[in-house]
This record gives sequence, C-alpha cells and structure tokens, in this order.
Amino acid sequence: MCGIYFNSSAIGKKLTEKKLKSIQYRGPDHMGIENIDGMTFGHLRLSILDLDSRSNQPMEYYGFHIIFNGEIYNYLDVREKLRKKGYDFRTESDTEVLLASYKEWGNDMLQYINGMFAFVIYDTENKKLFAARDRLGVKPFYYYFKNGVLEICSQLKPILLDKKTAVNKTAISIFLDCRYVPSPYTIVEDVFKLPPGNFLEYNIDENKIKITEYWNLKKVEKKKISYEEAKSKLHDLLTDAVKIRLQSDVPIGSFLSGGIDSALVSSIAAKVSNNKINTFSIGFDDQNFNESDIAERYASIIGSNHKTTICQPKDALGQLDKFARVYDEPFADSSALPSLLLNKNAKEVVTVALSGDGGDESFLGYYHFPSLVKHKHIIDIPYFIRKVLAKPFFLNLIGQNNFRVKKALSSRSRNDFIENIFSAKGFLLKEKRQGWMKHYQGYKIWSRSILQKAADLNIKLWLENDSNVKVDRASMAYSVEVRSPFLDYRVVEFARSLPVSYRYMKGRQKRILRDILSEYIPEHVFNQPKRGFNIPLENWLRKDLRDEVLSSLNNEFLEKVPNLDSEKFKKLLDEHMNKGKNHTVSIWTVYVLSRWYKEFQFSIE
Repeated sequence: MCGIYFNSSAIGKKLTEKKLKSIQYRGPDHMGIENIDGMTFGHLRLSILDLDSRSNQPMEYYGFHIIFNGEIYNYLDVREKLRKKGYDFRTESDTEVLLASYKEWGNDMLQYINGMFAFVIYDTENKKLFAARDRLGVKPFYYYFKNGVLEICSQLKPILLDKKTAVNKTAISIFLDCRYVPSPYTIVEDVFKLPPGNFLEYNIDENKIKITEYWNLKKVEKKKISYEEAKSKLHDLLTDAVKIRLQSDVPIGSFLSGGIDSALVSSIAAKVSNNKINTFSIGFDDQNFNESDIAERYASIIGSNHKTTICQPKDALGQLDKFARVYDEPFADSSALPSLLLNKNAKEVVTVALSGDGGDESFLGYYHFPSLVKHKHIIDIPYFIRKVLAKPFFLNLIGQNNFRVKKALSSRSRNDFIENIFSAKGFLLKEKRQGWMKHYQGYKIWSRSILQKAADLNIKLWLENDSNVKVDRASMAYSVEVRSPFLDYRVVEFARSLPVSYRYMKGRQKRILRDILSEYIPEHVFNQPKRGFNIPLENWLRKDLRDEVLSSLNNEFLEKVPNLDSEKFKKLLDEHMNKGKNHTVSIWTVYVLSRWYKEFQFSIE
C-alpha cells in the first residue's frame, strides 16, 4: 500500500517532494523520486512484502520502470508462470512480478493478475506509458491532462498544490445528491478519476491519452448449480481469497464488527492462519449503535486476540481535522469517523487488516433490498395511476405516509426507483441535474431481476465511490493496509452467477453466507438485527457539534453554495436543531462541504 505520483514533465525534486509529503501517511517507510527521460516518477512506500530496500520504488526491470500502489495477491502464481518462461527475479516483491508481467504480456497482463492496484509502467525502449486501476476501484487513481501535461496520483491534493483550479459546480450538485463525488468526476475542474477496470495509455510523441476498459460487470449468466454445491464452491473461493490476503511480512489482523461479513472473514482467517489472529472492533455507549458485545462473542468463539475501542463523541469528533485533510474531496459518509478510529487503534498492533467490505453488495445485505421486494408490486402499477396516488391527499387517505411508498409511487419505473436509493434526486438543489448517471447505466441491461439490478448499481456506484474511498483514506491516514476478500473479483463474479434465491430468500438476506458462517459460529449468536457501522450523529449535531455546525453553516456560506436551495436547507437546519425532526443526512452533507472549503481554501463562489 503506497502513494504514487507521475508527471510527464521534469518538475524538479523539491516540488515533487512537496507533493509527496502532502500524502506521506500513505507510505512513511520510503520516498523515492526519479527523473526518467524528462518525466517525473514519485513513490511513497508502506512496506508489506519483501521489506528489503531492493523493493523500494520507482523500480526498474530490464528497461521497464514502475510506480505501484496496492497488492497483487496471486503474485506467487504469476511469478511461477513467468519463471517457466525464463524470467529471473531479484526481489521477493509483487512489484517486480508486475514489471515482468508487462514485459511478457503487455496490456494483457491485467487478465493474469488478481489484486487491488493503481500503477504506472514506462517502457523506455518503446517510449510507451501504461497505467491501470483495479477491477473494482479499491485503489484510487486521479489524473490531470491539460496544456500538454499529464499528472497521475493516488490522491487529489498533490495535483492541486501548484495549480489554480476552479471548483467543479456540477460535482458540487452531485455531492449534495450522493454525499460523495463519483468517478470520472472530481470536486475540481480538469482533474478526473480513472474508472475501475480501465487502463490509460499515454502516447508521448503525440502527447495524447487513450482510456480503455478491460473489465466490467456483464449480463448475468446463471450457473446451473445446486444450493449445496454453490455453498461449497463459495466457501472454497472465500477461503482462497482470505489465504492469499494473509501474505505479509508485517503483522496482520482482521476488523470484526457484529455483522455477518467480517465475522465470516475473521472466522476463515482464524482457521487457516498459522498464528492466533488479532481482531479489532469499535463500540459505542449508545446501545442502539453498539455491536461490540456481539463482536466480542465472535472473537471468543473463533479464538482471536480481540481489542474493542469504545468511541466517545470527543474521540470521533477529534478526528474531524484529519478527516478533512485525508479525504481530499467532500465525503459525507459519517462512518468515516469511526473508521479512522478503528484504523488508529489497529495500527498499534498490526500494519495489515482484513475486512468484510463488499459482502453486502454481492450478497444482498443492505436495508434497501427488502424494501425493493416489498414495494416492487407498487412500481408495476402504471405510472399515470401512481402519479395520482402520490399526491398528499391520496397518501393521507390510504394512510401511507411512508418514505419508500412515496418513492415507489412517484418513480417512473423500476430503474428510477432503484436510482432513488443512491441519489436524493435533487432534494437539496435548486435545479435537478441527473446527467451524471449516464456513467452508471449498465445495471439496466445486465439483469432483469430488480434485486440484481440494485446490487449491480451498488457495486458500480456506491462501492467504488463511497465504501472503497472510506476504507482507503481511513486506513492510509494511519498507514494501515486493508484487504477485503469479498472484493476479490472471482467472488463478485461467482455471486452474480448464482440465483437470487441463494442470496435472498423470504426476507433472509445473505442466505448463503449465513449458512457458511454457521459452520464456524452458531446461528443464534450471529442472527442479530443489522446496525451497520453508524454513529449517533443525530444527537451529536444537536449537542456536541451544535455551535460548530451553526457557525459554519451561516447565511453567507449557504447563499454561495452552487445550486443549493439555501432557504429549504435553512428550514431543515432549524427543524433539526430546534423542533426534534431528523435531517441528519442533509445537515452533515452540507457541513462536510463547508469543512472541505475551509481545509482547501477554495473560494465558495
């Protein structure tokens, strides 16, 4: 796990150092800078595999140079394939395997590797530059291409250090709708994110870039497989995904919440590991949010060394400054705060941690999946009838004042209802702008099942732009590498090939994962209501954060936020603070935006 920086011009060591130091938490063990053929390559290393200095980067291999962030989990298998072809290796690192893979297979190397990655490879003989991002967007990849200059980096901040760049007003509107800025957009003009499963080629002579997709979800082809066979195959696949993520030359542990996913990952890790594993969880005094007691029961059953940290308001809110610094872009998933604390405490014991991220997406675990099943019959009523029924008079008449019922009645189609899950559809905006969704339309054609459609949009939109961002920034802030077996592309592809009923049946979410987990932990122990990784933010906004929020969200700021319906927002703010109504999501979203403006000193206008 590291930080990478590339510039197609020779910008000088001093400026490169300044850029890298702004994200040095990503790789505190070594900073490497090289000027190669008039181009700048910079790297920050967090040493995980082959701790020797010979594996520092930038690394060279027979005329090929690389800067690489991430891990290649199957590098030993790939290295063996290459050895049989006559390749020799000077290190024990996965970085050198990447270089040899490119030398042998060129762009097709991406079909051979399984991992999380963002890298840049330069071929000095052919003057070709090749860069790529992993299939599911676990590792970040920012790029800037303007006035003949190409820059690539793990985060946004280094790119902005020597530029005057305007705020992207479209991205502000998207953020107010989604609570994050999805790829390919960033919060500023002229800088973009490379979408997952894509590679970028830079033609140096012509000074042109070309972006090509090498992997994506595809039309679902269901396997003809019995439930028991599917369960056995998935168990084997998850076991292998855990095993290859346990490769490390530094201490490794596992995050363990009260949920199914982290419990299964930790259980498998405890079984296959040669040593007793360390597990970590966050708890809260407020029992509505606390899962630490369940996590401790799991730990006792699987035999791990467990550490629970109780998150007090002062602890979480004490992370706000770091939160604003390390996330680069406005990011309003409040679970980012306990995630920072979790990584901070894990770092005292380990450098690498497994996690259960990705299980909900592929195995239908989120709250909205039962809602889709419950309300899909409403969506199938012709829209012209539902449009009438959505009027307040009729809703009151039939006693249906439920948020999801309203959404089902007002949605034009099943697809529209699904998109409503992931976007507020202009709730805080003066002008509704949904054109950005054009980048996320694949879910409409990959499956006919409403649950699979929602799962696919979950994977393509929310997973990359919310969950993966949260995990990357929160872990890197404390120089921890997080690895999720559920984000192994083989697991994602296998899950999508299974009948929906194997994953969701009669309200039983993650059915197949539960049945596998029951082989490790009794079902009565893990069969608990889902709480998620949430914090008591509603009350914190009224109490601990009240003065700070009201001061930040003053009239001067609100009136200048592009496309924000400031009058509507001020009403929501008053209702939340003074009248007992809950508008936590809206208030936190705009508050996070205000902190981002302060941290990066952008003009609000």
